[in-house]
Amino acid sequence: MQVREAMTTDVRTLDPDQTLQEAARLMAECDVGSLPIDEGGRLVGMVTDRDITIRAVAQGKSPDTHVRDIMTKDVKYCFEDEDIAHVARNMGDIQVHRLVVLDRNKQLVGIVALADIANTEGADPAGEAVCGISEPAGSRTH
Repeated sequence: MQVREAMTTDVRTLDPDQTLQEAARLMAECDVGSLPIDEGGRLVGMVTDRDITIRAVAQGKSPDTHVRDIMTKDVKYCFEDEDIAHVARNMGDIQVHRLVVLDRNKQLVGIVALADIANTEGADPAGEAVCGISEPAGSRTH
């Protein structure tokens, strides 16, 4: 099965100059924990509810802080035509719960989460990924 068969396609994005308050409001409205950051049609980052908590609130930053100041710039992604089991293993290896999905022109077309994989592929691929994600960083031997 390919990623396109499991991914969520209704993806909202933020501009890097939007505020943390706007990001949190959109996350609440969409019931999501992460949002891709799009600047002029180019994916430039990702912000998660954890980023807001750890990089902003815990550091005393204002709700008016721009998303660009706390976003993760190294965006991990997969392609919509990749095999979902392969992507699940990769998610475990790089220790992420979700990946943005791009087409081969590198345009954002969706997001795939472990829950999407579990719902379409079953417990085995998702479980393997969770085991990889749960392993303490730096303890890998491969």
